[in-house]
Amino acid sequence: MKADPKVQRRLLDLQAIDTALAQLAHRRRSLPERAELEALARELSALEDERVRAQVAVDDLDRDIARIEKDVDQVRARKSKDEARLASGSGPARELEALQHELVSLNRRQSDLEDAELELMEQRETAQGVLDGIESRLAEARERRAATEQRRDEALAEIAKEEEFKRTARQPLAGDLPADLVGLYDKIREDTGLGAALLTGGRCGGCRLDLSGADLARIRKADPDDVVRCEDCRRIMVRTNESGL
Repeated sequence: MKADPKVQRRLLDLQAIDTALAQLAHRRRSLPERAELEALARELSALEDERVRAQVAVDDLDRDIARIEKDVDQVRARKSKDEARLASGSGPARELEALQHELVSLNRRQSDLEDAELELMEQRETAQGVLDGIESRLAEARERRAATEQRRDEALAEIAKEEEFKRTARQPLAGDLPADLVGLYDKIREDTGLGAALLTGGRCGGCRLDLSGADLARIRKADPDDVVRCEDCRRIMVRTNESGL
C-alpha cells in the first residue's frame, strides 16, 4: 500500500485522538466512584439486614409487652370485681374468705406481670437504641451514596463532553485520509489498540523494539510513499527525519 508521506504522518494525529478516546473509555470504566458505589451497595445491604433483624426484635418485644398489659388489665378487672363483692359483704363467709385468698393471689400475679413488663420495657429500650443506631448509619450511608453518585455523574458528563470533542475532531481528519489507509489503520488498531506509531532512532514506537539490521535495510529501500509495517507488532510505522534511517 502506498500513501503520501505527509498523509502517513497525519495518521499519528489520528492515532493521538484514538489514544485519547481509549484513555477516556478506560477512565470511565475505572472511575473510583464505581468501586465506592459497589462497596456502599454491600454496606447498605448488610445494614438493611441488620435493620430488619433489629426491627423484628423491637416488634417481638412490643407484642410481648402488649400481651402482658392485656393480662394485667384482666387481673385488675378481676381484682375490682372481687373487691366489690368483698365490700358488699354479701355471700357466705366461706366464699368471702376464698375471695380474700384470690385477691392475695391476684396481687401477686399483678406484681409478677408488672415486673416482667418492666423488664421487657427495658429490653425494648435497648433494642430501640440498637435500631435507631442502625437507621442512623443507614441514613449516613445513603447520604454518602447520593454524594458519590453525584460525583460519578459529574465525572461521566465531563468524560462524555471530552469524547464528543475528540470524535468531532476525528471525523474530518479520518475523512480526509485515503479510505484504504484508514481501513488498514483501523483494523490494526482494533486488533492491537494502536494502529500507527512513529519510527524513531530505529525503534518501533508501537512495540518499543529496536528493528533488526535486515528490517532497517528493507525500510531504507522502500519508497517514501510505501506504507511500512513493523515485522514484530505489524503496526504501521510512520517515518520522519528522526527515524534513524
